[in-house]
Amino acid sequence: MDINDLRSVVTVVSLLTFLGIVAWAWSRGNRARFDEAAQLPFADDPAELSGRARQGEQQ
Repeated sequence: MDINDLRSVVTVVSLLTFLGIVAWAWSRGNRARFDEAAQLPFADDPAELSGRARQGEQQ
């Protein structure tokens, strides 16, 4: 095994890690949490935003 084989393995592992992160970020289970986090800069009171996100998850 030479350095080029190692580079190839690292490249493949990096690609798979990236694709895993993308799949995790776009999964439906995380959508409510990410929507809530996206609205945090606009919230006057973060506690209000948390309450609205919980109501959205229950519906």
